[in-house]
Amino acid sequence: MNQLEQLKQFTKVVADTGDFQSIKQYTPRDATTNPSLILKAVQKPEYKPLLEKAVRDFPDLSTGDVIDRVLVDFGMEILKIIPGRVSTEIDARLSFDTEATVAKGRELIALYEEAGAGRERVLIKIASTWEGIRAAEILQKEGIRCNMTLLFSLAQAIACAEAGAQLISPFVGRIYDWFKKANDLEYTGAEDPGVQSVKRIYNYYRKFGYTTEVMGASFRNTSQILELAGCDLLTISPELLQKLADSNEPVERKLVANASAVAIEKVAIDEKTFRFMMNEDAMATEKLAEGIRAFCADSGKLKQIITGMR
Repeated sequence: MNQLEQLKQFTKVVADTGDFQSIKQYTPRDATTNPSLILKAVQKPEYKPLLEKAVRDFPDLSTGDVIDRVLVDFGMEILKIIPGRVSTEIDARLSFDTEATVAKGRELIALYEEAGAGRERVLIKIASTWEGIRAAEILQKEGIRCNMTLLFSLAQAIACAEAGAQLISPFVGRIYDWFKKANDLEYTGAEDPGVQSVKRIYNYYRKFGYTTEVMGASFRNTSQILELAGCDLLTISPELLQKLADSNEPVERKLVANASAVAIEKVAIDEKTFRFMMNEDAMATEKLAEGIRAFCADSGKLKQIITGMR
C-alpha cells in the first residue's frame, strides 16, 4: 500500500480543498473548505458557473448572503462525492460576536437542510476565539455540529472541549511557521512544534475523557502528517495527498488512544484563564489574529468578484 492507503488505516483522511476533482481522486472521508479555498476554486473556469448561478438566482440578496449560497452550493456538490461531512466556514468578521455567529450558523444549517442535506453531514467552522467558542456551545446544544478552526493552543482546545464542540482543527503548519521564523530554525519529525501541539491536545483529551474530535490541519509537508498518524482526523491539501500516494514507505501509528497514562494536569478554563493563557502565548495570539485577517481579506475579494458580476 502507498502511504495514503496506510494512513487511512489509522486516521480518517479529510480533503482540504474546494476542488471537486481532487476530492474524487483521493476518496477522503470528509472535506473542509474555508474562504481562501473557495476563492481559489471560483476563479477556475470549471467552478465559475456555481458562482454565476448564485448571483443570477438571488439578485435581491446582499453580497454576503450570496456568498453563503455559494458556500452551501459548494458544500452540496462535495457531499455528493464524499461519504462523510463537509465543513463550511462562518464569515471571519463575526469572530468576536457570539450572537451573530450563532445566527449565521443557524442560517447556514437551514440552507443546507433546505437543499436536502441533514445537519449531521455538516460542520460549521468557527474561529476559536472566546466568543466563537461560546457560540459553538449554543449551536451544539441545538444539534448544529461545529468545527473549531484557527486553533493554536491548549487553552483554545480545552475551552472548545468544555463547550462540547464536535471537532477542533489545530493548525500544525502555521505553528511551525511561527517558530521557524522566531527561532530561525528548521524543525523536523517529532521535534516540530506544530506536531507537538497536536500530540499534547490529543493526549489531554484522552486523559480526561473528552469526546471532541481532533483534526490536524494546515500541513507544510508529509513529515508533519506522518508524525500524527493515529490522530482522529487529518485534513490534507491535494498536493500533499498526492505526495503520500506517490510513496510506498511504511507508515507507523504515532498517536494511540491509551495515552491517558501521560502526566498532564487538568486545567480549569474560564474566560479570565483563557484570555490570560492566550496572552502568555505570543504564537497563538499572533496566529489567531493573522488568520482572522487573512480569511476576512479573502472573503472581501470574493465579495468584489460577486459585486463585479452584478
